[in-house]
Amino acid sequence: MSEIDYVIRVFDSPAGVPASDWDALLALESDPSPFMRHAYLSALHESGGAREHAGWQAQFVTLWQGDVLQAACPMYLKNHSYGEYVFDWAWANAYAEHGLAYYPKALVAVPFTPVPGARLLARNADARAALVRALIAHAREEDLSSLHLLFGQPQDIQACADAGMMLRHTVQFHWTNEAADGRPFQDFEQFLAGMQQDKRKKIRQERRKVRDAGVRMRWSRGSDISAVDWDFFYRCYERTYLEHGNAPYLNRDFFQRMAHTMPQHWLLFVAERDGQPMACSLIGIDEHTGTAYGRYWGALERVDCLHFEACYYQPLVWCIAHGFKRFEGGAQGEHKMARALLPVKTSSAHWLAHPAFADAVERFLQREDQGIGAYLDHLAQRSPLKALP
Repeated sequence: MSEIDYVIRVFDSPAGVPASDWDALLALESDPSPFMRHAYLSALHESGGAREHAGWQAQFVTLWQGDVLQAACPMYLKNHSYGEYVFDWAWANAYAEHGLAYYPKALVAVPFTPVPGARLLARNADARAALVRALIAHAREEDLSSLHLLFGQPQDIQACADAGMMLRHTVQFHWTNEAADGRPFQDFEQFLAGMQQDKRKKIRQERRKVRDAGVRMRWSRGSDISAVDWDFFYRCYERTYLEHGNAPYLNRDFFQRMAHTMPQHWLLFVAERDGQPMACSLIGIDEHTGTAYGRYWGALERVDCLHFEACYYQPLVWCIAHGFKRFEGGAQGEHKMARALLPVKTSSAHWLAHPAFADAVERFLQREDQGIGAYLDHLAQRSPLKALP
């Protein structure tokens, strides 16, 4: 199937693509995270977090045959590099030093969401390849400096590589619900038993500190998360950002939309002391794939080790009890390894219009990839798990 069989349409809002068509394509993918659902992308757009005034100009690229959607992806024109988690500030600075404009650039990603998964939705490999070629052609026609696809699934990355895009790798930390015998853990104690003695001891000490401080945890899921709890969560989330001198990427309206359009994909842990809520963590969940995603955290009071309890230990206990297969801890953070979240390589793809800069970046990425390989080898030697006999 060739490009002549497709009609390419570009929309300035997720609303331009029928939700049923978009989600039907997503369901065909090998890694369909809930953060690529039409409702999630629409909430980002309609709440104002990913709109042009915030530096995210939507240009959703779609390929059609008649009235059948064959391929699609969320693309944004960006005039900054915030909210991406694959950092290209040095590239932008190099352009500026040579009197060239790096922005606007084209970005295929889920705003503010460094979760690996499908980015190029397609009915088959041919449609996926045609979509990549359409993206590059669009970037050329719009005279953009570059095109970037972040945190793609393997099929996306391969299609980009086949089209001549350069690959870049980063490291995240994920936990797998699998004991030494290959079966899921029966409980948290069995999980701890598989860890090295010093790591097991440290986790127990950290959890004891939280209990001794009088903190108790409760959880609620989906439509059982009350409006009061959603409001409390946002107070904590907003405060955490403000304490670091930044406004939050997402507003209360976004989470209100999540509560109404995607409640089944959220799990909330609330920490209470003397019956009063004082901290919480919000976890994304996908029952179909058995995956949980560490997303947001905030606290109104400081308690030693409470962050670990709310963001790692409670979710792991919950995943084991509910038969979830994987917990993805989010971007960065070597400290997660001590909690048995192990390193995983994630991938992005990049195309630069300027030949000289493309050559320079390609050389840089080759050196960086060697460093990532050495880093992964180093981390493997620091595994918190017991060595297999």
